[in-house]
Amino acid sequence: METLKELYRIGNGPSSSHTLGPKNAAKLFAERNPHVDKYRVTLYGSLAATGKGHMTDVAILSVLEPLSPTEIVWEPAIFLPFHPNGMKFEAIKADQIVDSWTVFSVGGGALANENWRDNPDASVYPLSHISDIQEWCESEGASYWEYVEKCEGKEIWDYLSEVWKVMCRSIENGLKNEGMLPGGLGVRRKAATYFVKSKGYTDTMRSRGALYAYALAVAEENAAGGEIVTAPTCGSSGVLPAVLYYLQTTRNFLEIRILRALATAGLFGNVVKANASISGAEVGCQGEVGVACAMAAAAACQLFGGSPAQIEYAAELALEHHLGLTCDPVGGLVQIPCIERNAIAAARAFDSNIYATFSDGKHHVSFDHVVEVMKETGHALPSLYKETAAGGLAKHYRKKG
Repeated sequence: METLKELYRIGNGPSSSHTLGPKNAAKLFAERNPHVDKYRVTLYGSLAATGKGHMTDVAILSVLEPLSPTEIVWEPAIFLPFHPNGMKFEAIKADQIVDSWTVFSVGGGALANENWRDNPDASVYPLSHISDIQEWCESEGASYWEYVEKCEGKEIWDYLSEVWKVMCRSIENGLKNEGMLPGGLGVRRKAATYFVKSKGYTDTMRSRGALYAYALAVAEENAAGGEIVTAPTCGSSGVLPAVLYYLQTTRNFLEIRILRALATAGLFGNVVKANASISGAEVGCQGEVGVACAMAAAAACQLFGGSPAQIEYAAELALEHHLGLTCDPVGGLVQIPCIERNAIAAARAFDSNIYATFSDGKHHVSFDHVVEVMKETGHALPSLYKETAAGGLAKHYRKKG
């Protein structure tokens, strides 16, 4: 299982699979073909179906166009076998294709194909199932974050410190920025308004309003192309920061405890990435917002002193109740329903933590089993509901318009 540095990637929105991944692929292809007459990039499946809304072409052209003229070819009806997010890069000299590379954006900004991964040396965890990691924790009298430190080394805390700084900055920027989001859907930023309104309430309404505002702030920054952290993806980047920021500002947790919670959250996200998928194009939004909710629930439960069993239960609850969640972005933009989902998932993560904290940690369905079911469910979903903007809310909104 890979280092958390592969899961928590710092970059600009709106999509890790549709923006960060293709841009990184373009950089790699340009490095090996810097002097050609032109480039041609063919986008397949989900990348082609929602690429314009996700600014896939803008990301690729920002790298290749300064070097040589670049043609983008859209093939939304063709799904290559390895993954729905396929792309073929071609380098052309004197009308001859001198190099061709087919690669896939597999979620969270990562790249791979049948014979290659973008960081083959990133594997640092010998265990890749929560049941095995939990058993290690209980036998050692340790917590999940200590397993992360054992596998990653103490230098992981410097990286997570930078991750946390970016997460905080994205919330603070999102609370300051107002106005219309780009894309033509007429979606206005709401984070600042929600935050101000929360101040007029007391107790539960006040806290819930602040939690919504923090999640909206990050999700809106992502939709506007601002800097965020994939957690586990761009489209779900608001859930975990919202929960942790809310807890730090209301409970005064030390930063080191927040970083340890980030480590635990990343561990649960990594398990899903290793055994199923965090790509909306492959398994639907359950793999993005659902996993983000599980990560945030685990982090919150740890901060409140949960045992390894209770932390696992919190994550299991959060993911279980997102099973079957479709990815059907209106207009191919990471706005409707994506932004609202971040806010609701942040609240659900907090509720999952509370529910698990009241328990003794014993339950019938394990987190690992839910991950298996999520993978099966995701593969059973028609492509209409996996980031193609061809079905669900995207289809009915289009009819309405």
